[in-house]
Amino acid sequence: MIAVDNLTVEFSGEKLFDDISFVINEDDKIALMGKNGSGKSTIMKIIAGIDSPTKGNIQFPEDAVIAYLPQHLLTEDNCTVFEETSKAFIKIFKMRDEMESLNKELETRTDYESKEYMSIINKLSEIGEVYYSIENINYDAEVEKTLLGLGFKRNDLTRQTSEFSGGWRMRIELAKILLQKPDLILLDEPTNHIDIESVIWLEDFLVNKAKAVLVISHDRAFIDNITNRTIELTMGKIYDYKVNYSHYLQLREERRSHQLKAYKEQQKFIEDNKRFIERFRGTYSKTNQVNSTERMLKKLKIIEIDEVDNSALKLKFPPCKRSGDYPVVAENLSKKYGDNIVFNDANMVIERGEKVSFVGRNGEGKSTMLKAIMGEINFEGECKLGHNTEVGYFAQNQASLLEQKLTVFQTVDEVAKGDIRTQIKNILGGFMFSGDEIHKKVSVLSGGERTRLAMVKLLLEPVNLLILDEPTNHLDLKSKEILKKALLAFDGTLILVSHDRDFLQGLANKVFEFKDNRVIEHFETIDDFLVRNRLENLKEIDLAD
Repeated sequence: MIAVDNLTVEFSGEKLFDDISFVINEDDKIALMGKNGSGKSTIMKIIAGIDSPTKGNIQFPEDAVIAYLPQHLLTEDNCTVFEETSKAFIKIFKMRDEMESLNKELETRTDYESKEYMSIINKLSEIGEVYYSIENINYDAEVEKTLLGLGFKRNDLTRQTSEFSGGWRMRIELAKILLQKPDLILLDEPTNHIDIESVIWLEDFLVNKAKAVLVISHDRAFIDNITNRTIELTMGKIYDYKVNYSHYLQLREERRSHQLKAYKEQQKFIEDNKRFIERFRGTYSKTNQVNSTERMLKKLKIIEIDEVDNSALKLKFPPCKRSGDYPVVAENLSKKYGDNIVFNDANMVIERGEKVSFVGRNGEGKSTMLKAIMGEINFEGECKLGHNTEVGYFAQNQASLLEQKLTVFQTVDEVAKGDIRTQIKNILGGFMFSGDEIHKKVSVLSGGERTRLAMVKLLLEPVNLLILDEPTNHLDLKSKEILKKALLAFDGTLILVSHDRDFLQGLANKVFEFKDNRVIEHFETIDDFLVRNRLENLKEIDLAD
């Protein structure tokens, strides 16, 4: 059992949250929810021991192991997969090295009666007691076994971590967590940048093999599938629900309805008593009653209604002019880097008005195909855009390509043309940039703010072919839902790459699957594809065990 005890965090005299307490039990799978800036990541970092609270503490058994997977992976690029994964045992290796160092020092010393000599012996004894209590295992064998179990091939273990995609890097971090056998796993946005297959694998691991889990995520399907408890952080306090996210939303709405009803009744009570005071003030026979009523009103604690984040994206794609019948046609398209074949003899026809999805594991060629369509890379075969096709392209790293030194306003003003320049402030307001926020530098924007700003640039000119590569990374649940509605209403052609199943559902009526150096066309909705492939993947996981 891990106890969060009276946590308070202040920044510049302002309290982010105050006297927060809750307990994490074994097998709890908790979603930590709240609007951006409410303090979710701060709480997680405090539990992980990375940050310190202004007041309060975390209580846990002395031998408890807490593992933390941050929003931005810490995997280094200067070592192999095997070396990076072995860092799971870094504390044990440090103890071993320190014991060796102390033993060597004892061998060279002759001051057997000195305090320093006895101090070294005592330190060696303390470290040795912990070290030799640890189960004797073959660490190299455990690292190899775990990595192979997570889908790495044997020759992958000696490759540099820099050669792997985000999904595989996440598996390296999870291998480190597995090897630590933690009592609590902390996950901050674990599904960003990883493919659907990796997400499905992660869900299975967290539900069936992990002990306690605390997760922050904007992926509704993911948190619904893994959690059995939801803790909401709002207005500096928490509400604890023993249900998953979807059920929590219903209960939260009921809670706010009760609060609103009680608040209205209290306001009526206050008004009635104020009218009584005004009516009988100065009336001798009512003096005591008036004074008593005034004291009662001063002591009355006003009922608070939990805040609702009413800031919302206003997104509508402008009408587009008609393109030719086939905006994208690819024939016998092949791409390889050195000996590595990305895809071979791929054929693709996308008709006007179709909404298609590219799916597949990281590294199978989805983004490469988008770059081929955009003419950004060389390839073998033929790929052409149809008559009158005007493309709007949102690359996977679009938000990071923004000029850091510019302000929000300057970023848009730089690409705006004609009369639209007079509407820049209104447009930015629709994307939740208001007041002084339009003068903030890009360098200080959050991931979500950068994504919204990159999307403003995309909307400045009408297009009839939208190509979106992971557009929802860093967007909150509400913004993702608004983007989804705008894409459903878009009257042009859409090519979408996303790892977010909840966002994908209902959007695409054709699927191109990237797998084993091939591009496979499926004449089915993305919903049908996801249902069918989730079952197949889970069967594969069962067989692997």
